[in-house]
Parts: sequence; structure tokens; C-alpha cells
Amino acid sequence: MLRVTGGEAGNPSALAPKIGPLGLSPKKVGDDIAANTKEWKGMKVMVELRVLNRVATVAVKPSAANLVIKALKEPPRDRKKVKGIKHNGNLALNDVIDVARKVRAKSQAKTLAGTVKEVLGTCVSVGCTVNGDDPRHIQQQITEGTLEVPKE
Repeated sequence: MLRVTGGEAGNPSALAPKIGPLGLSPKKVGDDIAANTKEWKGMKVMVELRVLNRVATVAVKPSAANLVIKALKEPPRDRKKVKGIKHNGNLALNDVIDVARKVRAKSQAKTLAGTVKEVLGTCVSVGCTVNGDDPRHIQQQITEGTLEVPKE
């Protein structure tokens, strides 16, 4: 697992100690990572490298924060020029439920409602609102049972 910036080829000298002993070219693996993370341009995202018969395959493993920022549909940013960006958009509750379904395998919650509350906490961290309201208020409504979340 590596944390890379989407759409950019990483520094081959940083990859070399990890994949050099496996007999792989760091430059080629860096180019493969850049090609597979194009849709995550400008965001830091986790990437899983699997090596089989000296061939590396790249799988992107986005976090809940990455999926929330992507759901906000913000334009990609140049990380070298734009610093300290505020994600003050608004998400629909259905978008939050979709993100929760995608990260369900990583979640420690027993139910989808618990995973939705985890993603709402991520929305607080990112700085966006959900249905025009503070995500903490929606978490409270789910806990009280006034807001219904699908079972799975």
C-alpha cells in the first residue's frame, strides 16, 4: 500500500527501495500508478500494488474523505499552486449513503446506518454540509431514529 498523489508519477527514487528487490522498474511502476489514478487528480489516494510473475498491477483504494470530496464534484486542483482549499459544498444524503456503501468493507460498524454516521463524521472533517444542514445534526437524527437509513 502506497499513498500517492493522483495523476502524477511518483519519484522513482522513492519507489526503488520498495519494489527494486522484486526486480521491477520503479519508473514503469510509477507510470502505471499515474495512469490508474488519473480520475483522482490532485488528491492523495491509497494505492495497492500486487506483483505476480514480475508484473505489477495497481488498484486504487480511496478513503471515505476522497470519496466525499469527489462527490462534491469540485474541479481538480494543482497541489503545487493551490494550498489550504476549503471544501464548503453541499451533499445530498443519497450521495453520503452511496459513499457509505463503497467504504462498507473497511468500516467497523455493524449496520449501514453506522457506516453512514462514520461518513457524516468525515463530512464534518472535510467541511461540507449534508442536505444544507450540519452533518452532526443528521447523525443525531439517525441515532434518535427520526431519519431512516436503508438496511443495506
